[in-house]
Amino acid sequence: MNIKQAKDYIENTVRLYLKKDEFGEYRIPVVRQRPVFLLGAPGIGKTAIMEQIAQELNIALVSYSMTHHTRQSALGLPFISHKEYQGMKIDVSEYTMSEIIASMYEVMEKSGIREGILFLDEINCVSETLAPSMLQFLQYKVFGRNSVPEGWVIVTAGNPPEYNKSVREFDVVTMDRLKVLEVEADYKAWKEYARQKGLHPAILNFLELKKEYFYKIETTVNGRSYVTARGWEDLSEILSLYEEEGMKTDENLVGQYIRNDRVVREFTAYYDLFNKYKKEYQTEEILDGTAKAQTLERARIAAFDERLSLLGMLTDKVISEIREDMERSDYLVELLKNLKAVKAALEKAGKEGGADPGREQVPVAKMLDYQIQGRMRQMESARMAGSLSERDRRRCRRLVRFLEEGKKKILLEGTAGEKEAFGLLKEAFDSQTMGLKEHTKRTKERLENLFRFVEEAFVEGNEMLILVTELTVNNDSARFIGQFGCPAYQRHNQELMLSERQNSLQEEIAALDLDGVS
Repeated sequence: MNIKQAKDYIENTVRLYLKKDEFGEYRIPVVRQRPVFLLGAPGIGKTAIMEQIAQELNIALVSYSMTHHTRQSALGLPFISHKEYQGMKIDVSEYTMSEIIASMYEVMEKSGIREGILFLDEINCVSETLAPSMLQFLQYKVFGRNSVPEGWVIVTAGNPPEYNKSVREFDVVTMDRLKVLEVEADYKAWKEYARQKGLHPAILNFLELKKEYFYKIETTVNGRSYVTARGWEDLSEILSLYEEEGMKTDENLVGQYIRNDRVVREFTAYYDLFNKYKKEYQTEEILDGTAKAQTLERARIAAFDERLSLLGMLTDKVISEIREDMERSDYLVELLKNLKAVKAALEKAGKEGGADPGREQVPVAKMLDYQIQGRMRQMESARMAGSLSERDRRRCRRLVRFLEEGKKKILLEGTAGEKEAFGLLKEAFDSQTMGLKEHTKRTKERLENLFRFVEEAFVEGNEMLILVTELTVNNDSARFIGQFGCPAYQRHNQELMLSERQNSLQEEIAALDLDGVS
């Protein structure tokens, strides 16, 4: 299976393991909750999907790499305990709590989240002294004398022996206590993830042309060479920062992340070509609807890889703008909850104040403090639980910034009444809402201009199908079109669906072999 299928399977498993009956007991007893064993090549995204699952299920995540653990750190350190049995005083060997078990309790204590996932990576690379204890752990969820807290699901991961010399193959007894998922590198599944993450368009366009370079591990005369999904994602981060700083990207930089000489040379050459296309085609003019006639003509007669690169550039630019719009929209929806809470508190205080004129009123600034503290606690709880996504973090930061700026403005202006103070907040909120409306209007126009360009430049090609597909599978663009509309998308999507249905009917007719009927 691919990594996306593995993620769905693990998420469903966690849901079922955490399902309770009418008495609050887990439907599947802990002893029957087989740990999941994710077996796959390095760098395909095993750790990344665990973070996503924790974020989506709103549970905690504690991750450990077992290669870093000795018997003492995993099971605890021995100490002498003084006990008395039937009048006899005896010294007994006991163990301190395992570092791994203690980490789960610490996360629960600090985050307030009681359920979670314990993710143990490279579990088949444990030290020789720790190996005998793993069978007991996998069966009974116990390290030393300490059990995994109730409500925590165990997921493990490891690499096949051909990728790691330190791998110890599990015997049948151990494997029989695991739910084994064998995962293979799959470009199509990774591409969907990469689009959502906003990876650099040059990388996505290059891999669209060279899918065989997405994941590649081989032994050469110079040793082991490799290209992994992790390498492409890390390269994307550094490319964006290099561009921000105006620094030159060369083979030496790419080779730090992509450890295959041929792929390094080809990607670096493509990256230079990508930037050349970006400059010569004036992509901003295309999206603004002011593309020159010679730009259209050049695109029309361009080779397939050049057309695909141009389309990728344009699509990525629009989707990144859509992503920003949807983040702002989600932020304003959340902010509205805070403002409604402040308004409700003001109305309640007003009613109680009317009944008791001597009652002390809570100022708006103080109410904003409550909201700020609530949001900060919410973010810190998710962070401590290991389930705070980058997107959620940005949204929470925006919320806190708005509330803090609103509080500051109210205090500086010394607003006399609570209605006037709340009016300042509403004014700032309305301003941001209007800003979003203006921005989404511009984004819609640029999206329509993109469709118009594809219609005129790539009349007979498959570029329109690629564009519609990309906008459909991307979560942000699908939500944007559903919320704000896009006539060109709706029109072409319907045409393509009708075309696919027509082709399907033609294939069914051909299969009947009607010409052979006399």
